[in-house]
Amino acid sequence: MTLIHILTVALVQGITEFLPISSQAHLILVPHATGWCDQSLVMDIAVHLGTLFAVVLYFWRDCLGLARGAGAALRGRMDSPDARLALHVAIATLPAIAAGYAVHKWAGTSLRSLTVIAWMTLLFGLALWAADRWGARTRRLTELSWGRALVIGCAQVLALVPGTSRSGVTMTAARMLGFERDEAARFSLLIAVPVILGAATLAGLELAEAGDVQLTAAAALAAGLALVAALGAIAAMMRWLARASFAPFVIYRVILGIVLLTAVYGFGFGEAAPAGACLQ
Repeated sequence: MTLIHILTVALVQGITEFLPISSQAHLILVPHATGWCDQSLVMDIAVHLGTLFAVVLYFWRDCLGLARGAGAALRGRMDSPDARLALHVAIATLPAIAAGYAVHKWAGTSLRSLTVIAWMTLLFGLALWAADRWGARTRRLTELSWGRALVIGCAQVLALVPGTSRSGVTMTAARMLGFERDEAARFSLLIAVPVILGAATLAGLELAEAGDVQLTAAAALAAGLALVAALGAIAAMMRWLARASFAPFVIYRVILGIVLLTAVYGFGFGEAAPAGACLQ
């Protein structure tokens, strides 16, 4: 990969990972829009690792609380808010970890098509609008129960389909359950930590097996650039949701979905360039 390719992938991942617009879809769209070779699932997950550190840095107090809470829960002490939140994060994570492993092992890249991305971008954008429009705005994370955490976790499984958006679908589920916008975003980002960590672990094993130093260096550079971009995106989104709605993200998704559907069905722009036909 060239430097400009690495920079583009890192910025796309960093900016879109925690916004409810699907970073996975945008990473898949990069080779379609530029003619470059697909950056591969390994590079995709490498830049996810950079965004993992970004969310840990931004929510460092919450992450410390989760670590303390996990320790307390392992000792059987569930009487603290940190312990309960750690339990809820674990419950919301388990469905995605299990389903993600299954998809990685058996589905591969079969879902990475523009047709799938276009429909998921549009439909789940409308779902986010409906949940934000009619969802109650009274609950905070202190009112999160294991049942509500499980619902959000099951919704997260849908994000394995590109275009759905992991953050988007979990925020949608949380809004449907009545959580305030910034609280929905906060829980969505916290449950991203173990999910991204699990995905990055699989990617690390693949990198080790490949034994490609150049690939490893490129992945590390992309991860660092993605970290910086993600920090800015998280801060901007959290400030916005503290005082406004998800409307800008919904509008963006609807426009992008319509454009992609027009391209797919109107111009036959449905699949990526074959191997060897793209720019290096």
